[in-house]
Amino acid sequence: MKPAAIATFFATLQAANPNPQTELEYTSVFELLAAVLLSAQATDVGVNKATRKLFVVANTPQKILALGLPGLEDYLKTIGLFRSKARHLLQTCAQLVELHHSEVPNSREALEALPGVGRKTANVVLNVAFGEPTMAVDTHLFRLGNRTGLATGKTPLEVERKLLQRIPTEYLVHAHHWLILHGRYICKARTPLCTKCSVAAVCGYTLKSGATS
Repeated sequence: MKPAAIATFFATLQAANPNPQTELEYTSVFELLAAVLLSAQATDVGVNKATRKLFVVANTPQKILALGLPGLEDYLKTIGLFRSKARHLLQTCAQLVELHHSEVPNSREALEALPGVGRKTANVVLNVAFGEPTMAVDTHLFRLGNRTGLATGKTPLEVERKLLQRIPTEYLVHAHHWLILHGRYICKARTPLCTKCSVAAVCGYTLKSGATS
């Protein structure tokens, strides 16, 4: 995909959705961190169902710690891998209290040092909470980057770096959400909705005839 096409790609997505938001529900930076940590290999819908109940009773590191592991697991048991996620969340809360005065840090190094927080989770928090132009390459972004020709790569990190290089500066802050939403609802894995796609004219995907309408 050439630079002019990339600019058109994001201008089109921006026109349709000027202020894109994460579909995870949260009211604080800590709630966002917890929700993103829980969202690995789970849907935002599933995470929201669990956190709506959890955050009513425990929405700070101290309150999560007070639940203890069995108590926290009870709130998360509908989410995949809930036992390991509950353990990681408790460990993260302990580190936030001990090392960061119960506040979520705004540096990549500090975020990635938290248990259960990898590069993708850190990128989401840095982007959504702190407005940094990061790319959290999940399955949607990885697929979309390769399929469209926007940023091809064999690993999420390779795609992430190419996205940061190729996306025009004025679109970088919101690009992560535009791409996730486009991949989730239009550029689907098995049946991309090419005939309903607003950016099909500048897309590098060549198998549109096999896509659904």
